[in-house]
Amino acid sequence: MSRIDELLETARARLHRLAAEEVPAALRRGAVLVDIRPQAQRTREGEVPEALRPLVIERNVLEWRCDPTSDARLPQAVSDDVEWVILCSEGYTSSLAAAALQDLGLRRATDIVGGYHALAAALVLAGG
Repeated sequence: MSRIDELLETARARLHRLAAEEVPAALRRGAVLVDIRPQAQRTREGEVPEALRPLVIERNVLEWRCDPTSDARLPQAVSDDVEWVILCSEGYTSSLAAAALQDLGLRRATDIVGGYHALAAALVLAGG
């Protein structure tokens, strides 16, 4: 196994990853959806529907925006107890990003199994 695959496996072992179908319920209970895909990828693949109230945060500044002790934090970063749901294209980068947030003490950070592709398919199947 490659080192990056080991790192990914370790990251995912501590996350309570969400199935795409679970995302609407998570948002209803107050979770914050964060799309970390680069602009070019969002343009190519599609945007998350506004009804899900996604935040778009580039991966390179994610920790600064979500850390409630950072001067560069978002208004949503009020405590370590925020449920951050990180979204990338296929659920690989988001797993590593969510684990990095957990390393900062944001224990409820997680991601979506299958990423944007799974979420888009689930929304189509649900009629959304």
